[in-house]
Amino acid sequence: MRLARVGPIVKQKGFVAWGAKVFLQKACFRMEDRYSRQILFAEIGERGQQRLRQSRALIVGCGALGSLQAEMLARAGIGGLLIADRDFVEFSNLHRQMLFTEQDARERTPKAVACAAHLGAINSEVEVQSRIVDVNASNIEELLFDCDLVLDGTDNFSTRYVINDACVKRGVPWIYGAAVGAYGLTMTVLPRETPCLRCLFPDVPQAGSGATCDTAGVIMPIIATVVAVQVAEALKILTGRHQALHRSLMQFDLWRNEWRRVPLGTPDEGCPVCRGTSYPALEAEAVDQIVVLCGRDAVQITPLNRGRLNLAEIFERFRAVGEAQANPYLVRVRLGDYELTVFEDGRAIVRGTEDAARARALYARYVGA
Repeated sequence: MRLARVGPIVKQKGFVAWGAKVFLQKACFRMEDRYSRQILFAEIGERGQQRLRQSRALIVGCGALGSLQAEMLARAGIGGLLIADRDFVEFSNLHRQMLFTEQDARERTPKAVACAAHLGAINSEVEVQSRIVDVNASNIEELLFDCDLVLDGTDNFSTRYVINDACVKRGVPWIYGAAVGAYGLTMTVLPRETPCLRCLFPDVPQAGSGATCDTAGVIMPIIATVVAVQVAEALKILTGRHQALHRSLMQFDLWRNEWRRVPLGTPDEGCPVCRGTSYPALEAEAVDQIVVLCGRDAVQITPLNRGRLNLAEIFERFRAVGEAQANPYLVRVRLGDYELTVFEDGRAIVRGTEDAARARALYARYVGA
């Protein structure tokens, strides 16, 4: 069954969107002028630039990795970007999430919305759509519909397995990336041609088995390094230069000045995803999703039976119990030691605790079971 297109079409001045492609209708400058230095690079050239112009990518997660991926691809002249992120901008983001501003943090603008707005000022030719969602098994296949590529900008393995299983199932290339401290790694997955994430890591790493941004911090240079490799790989794929892909697990430690490349072979014959026999991350049991957010002292709650909330009504309800604030995308209330932020899709982030039961109780009490 053909899946529905995600979100409204964005019409920008001088352009008409048709399906997932954006075509030039009237431009104030020629493509050869804007992208002249990129076109001069023989591996891209005019033909590659045209192919890039007709391409569309999904970026999952719009934090440090995702926002820089989006900016690089927009400046390169990609035709369309779909930005999916569950969170809003905070001041602790600004040292490494270079697309965002202090105003975004003050207003707690959802990252997907802020990213789309800034990209529009950078390159008005690019069709940018934003979705304020938690990407999971229930929506990933809809999100990647009509996309030529998916880039990983997430901070957790659970979402990466969802991306992996959906992309291999649908035959869409995706590029894994991660960074913590001064260490980062990336891998490009070509469905059923290269190993997928599950081939390398059959099971989700055990909780607490690795460092996080909360325990080890992170510096901007490793973000830029990982994204540079991810976007270079994206340009190779979107311009039809598959022979130039590195086909390896790339690892970088900028503080120890160590770079390592582990060549990858073919998919694991026992991998159920690459064999097409099952897609475990897409077959998760239908229950409320509760996730402890990395480095945030916060819990995200995504109720199973959720609908569109009336944020104005929620705001009035919150005003009666605590200090409440709102913008067009969310409502927030301070409840003693806790802070509850509710989005229109029913999802919420409870700050001030990593206790899932406590967070669920607060949600049920102030939003509804």
